[in-house]
Amino acid sequence: MRTLSEIHEEIERLSEQRTELWHRLSDHYDPDVRNEIRALDAELDRLWDEHRSLRARLRFGDRESIVARARVEERLERAA
Repeated sequence: MRTLSEIHEEIERLSEQRTELWHRLSDHYDPDVRNEIRALDAELDRLWDEHRSLRARLRFGDRESIVARARVEERLERAA
């Protein structure tokens, strides 16, 4: 599992790369550069999802434990 800082560093690196590609694309249109930008956008979306997921896991705990606690609380409410 990667750390938040590792994910953030990769986001920064890919964002800089995307900025350079946008500058190249603004000089002249190149479909290959446009495809690279789209691929980077998809990768950045995936990294941000991973970042949010890890941050939530660190803050609230593992998903299975959260669901287990919610079920216990639900049972206690029904029993009351």
